[in-house]
Amino acid sequence: MRKRFAVVLAAAGLALAGCGGGATDAAQDPEAPLTIGVSPTPHGEILEYVQDNLAAQAGIELELEQFDDYNRPNEAVANGELDANFFQHKPYLQEYQQERGGEFTWVESVHLEPLAVYSTKHRSLQEIPDGGTVMLSNDPANQFRGLQLLADNGLIELKPDASPDTRVDAAIAQNPKNIEFQPIAPDQLPRSVEDADASVVNGNYALKANLSDPLVAEEAEGNPYANGLVANPAMAEDPRMVKLAELLKSDEVKKFIQDEWRGVAVVPAD
Repeated sequence: MRKRFAVVLAAAGLALAGCGGGATDAAQDPEAPLTIGVSPTPHGEILEYVQDNLAAQAGIELELEQFDDYNRPNEAVANGELDANFFQHKPYLQEYQQERGGEFTWVESVHLEPLAVYSTKHRSLQEIPDGGTVMLSNDPANQFRGLQLLADNGLIELKPDASPDTRVDAAIAQNPKNIEFQPIAPDQLPRSVEDADASVVNGNYALKANLSDPLVAEEAEGNPYANGLVANPAMAEDPRMVKLAELLKSDEVKKFIQDEWRGVAVVPAD
């Protein structure tokens, strides 16, 4: 089996957004590999497991391209550079489409990375002082998700009509400690843990930075933020994509996720 894992950095000068639509090799050749864009951890690791252990027997071939930001994988799928990507949850995809457009098909939910709050200065949210600083993701879907986590654990209270489209200050009904919320790029959140009173970090970036012992974390049950496989609509029903989705939901992949992350930082989707 041919195997390629290319690293595509966020700063790289690949002008995907301006290249226009196009058909991938797999769309034109039923024998071609599927090209899938992934975040390195855990998405890339999950698909590497599939690539190394399950794909050949299932009769499919994968080529994985690794991305270090949240925008380029969707640009690449929309423009026909990739057949699919695996890095995001539905609320983020919906937000992306509202802001940037593009046609996508949600194929299958695979796993959940519970969002968590980390701190090197405090042992609980209650220890955060008046006027303390909490860092949040600057993408609206995960920003609101972070606010919900903090509200669920008593640090703030949200307005009943708050949504991902609501500004942070407008979403908060009660902020008894006058916490200062600072949104930054998701990949910068792990670095902010040392400086801020607390940081709400996306699961994949927490894993990459080896963060542990969060103050609080999301509950997995009933969580709407499962990460999944997203395809270019032209490839969504291709037999190779259908087979890949089946493999990602297989007992073997569920066991790999449970063994690799011990049912904490990454858990199989329902």
